[in-house]
Amino acid sequence: MPDEDKIAAYLRLAIERGVFPGCALGWVVGGEERVVALGRHAYGGGAPDVTTGSLFDCASVTKAIPVSNLALLMVDRGRLGLDDRLVDFVPEYRGDFRGEIRVRHLLTHTLDFDFRLSGCKELPPKELLGAILSVRMKRAPGEAFCYANATSILLGLVAERVGGKRLHELAREELFGPLGMGGATFFVDGGALGRCVPTEIDPWRGRAVCGEVHDESAWTLQKIMTPGSAGLFLTIVDIMKYVRMLVGGGVIGAAGDGVSGSNCINSGINGDGCRAAGTRLFSEEIIASMHTNQIPHISGACTGLGWELNQEYMGSKRTPLTFGKTGFTGCAVIIDRSRNAGLALLSNYTWPARKPNRDLINEVRSAVSDLVM
Repeated sequence: MPDEDKIAAYLRLAIERGVFPGCALGWVVGGEERVVALGRHAYGGGAPDVTTGSLFDCASVTKAIPVSNLALLMVDRGRLGLDDRLVDFVPEYRGDFRGEIRVRHLLTHTLDFDFRLSGCKELPPKELLGAILSVRMKRAPGEAFCYANATSILLGLVAERVGGKRLHELAREELFGPLGMGGATFFVDGGALGRCVPTEIDPWRGRAVCGEVHDESAWTLQKIMTPGSAGLFLTIVDIMKYVRMLVGGGVIGAAGDGVSGSNCINSGINGDGCRAAGTRLFSEEIIASMHTNQIPHISGACTGLGWELNQEYMGSKRTPLTFGKTGFTGCAVIIDRSRNAGLALLSNYTWPARKPNRDLINEVRSAVSDLVM
């Protein structure tokens, strides 16, 4: 197992350096799992301690967990095809290449939008959604890798149309419930607000942001929908249940095999929808698609279906099959099935104000990944 004391010491040093006021880290290696929680919700002695029950805004991790993975679950079950057209599910889309955008383009972020969603945050929510549904593009679908919030918002709409429910409801019923992730939520209620870690003193909103999505365009769109770009809040205990399932090749982790906090029963499904340990959630084929490059024709780019591949923040021990996802607020998930290992880092890197770049948090992500792997 990784050296827990060495990892904790490194994270304490990151807190002392002002990378973030607090964090929670979990890892699973060879079937054994550990979680650590360090620091405080904010700088200063009066702030609450970060615990394993602290809720973090996962930001763009939402794009993978749950949005892309919901779509992949539908593909796995034959309810959605990678070559199905966007317009067949979202007929109100009137943008460029209306009949050519496929589900695989949404899952691989190969739509080249000719605008930045962050520049539209002042629009009323219906106008903001309208801008996405009537967007201009620089190139045809599939020609370039272009990471964008709007791509995941469109994918979220597809998942809703196929599933017949709001995105947060589908996530709870199809993913979070079966995995026993009872604290996972898109909407932090009053009872959980005290456990929520703040993300930024936001000059645009004129207040400290805590318990509401940090991303501005997602915050605007939440007034009329559940956007697929950001908004998920998780504890380290909950996200580690997801990590363990991914490391296990799509199989829900068994109780008593090193997982702390598992509430799955031995057989069947309990009242919260939690499926039995050993139940397969994703097929091996779909899991393989998450860590196999889907865009070899695009020079200098690589991505799995719904996940990033072989990025520097994954550490020096990464392989071409290492996959993961980051969030602007300071979170990350990194999976290496060849090592039977995975980790999740939750932090509020953006507190009290966002930093000029991702250098410091990527340094921490990379170093922690090396220590775990």
